Amino acid sequence: MTDIFQSSGAPLESPSIPPKTGTANPGMFFRRWLANPLQMGSIVPSSPALCRRIVQQVRPAPDEAVLELGAGTGVISQALLAGGVPADRLILVEIVPDMAAHLRRVLPGVRVIEGDARRLPDLLPPAWIGRIGAVVCGIPLVLLPVAEQRRFIDAIEAVAPGRGFLHYSYCATSPLPAGRLGLAARREAWTPLNFPPASVWRYTPRPH
Repeated sequence: MTDIFQSSGAPLESPSIPPKTGTANPGMFFRRWLANPLQMGSIVPSSPALCRRIVQQVRPAPDEAVLELGAGTGVISQALLAGGVPADRLILVEIVPDMAAHLRRVLPGVRVIEGDARRLPDLLPPAWIGRIGAVVCGIPLVLLPVAEQRRFIDAIEAVAPGRGFLHYSYCATSPLPAGRLGLAARREAWTPLNFPPASVWRYTPRPH
């Protein structure tokens, strides 16, 4: 089984430039958290320390795209761009309309798709299905029933078969019941400098 994070792609550079002006937009982030906490994993955008740890785990091959689910205000998206992901190889899926519009404004050249990540096979351009080299998930899956977690995982598998995904979370232990979902889980990084402290988990499908 191909392991996305051990692919032939070179490691991305650690982002060393600050996010583009307006990318973080903590006011918008907090308002969306107040409106629907289940769609937001935190009350503030991800910190630079967490962004660096995520970027270090993303290694797509040159002909592959990077897919970010639940891109929010684009802080991690900008870090991926700063780390070397070409804008035309970065695909963002965001369910909140005003956040999707914000992403289009502050990240020109990046493909932003407004929609539900559980419908990935319908949302993604057909040309990119099967050519996703890295999936980064910021959706708070821990808050969902197992059946809904399964829907997200099946959607990822449909567009990036065998590849698995990165999931950042504020849980002290795995945010997903990996065994029940047929996944292998490994915590790749932890940062106490994020608020709240966060971990980066790698989930990959177990062989049948």
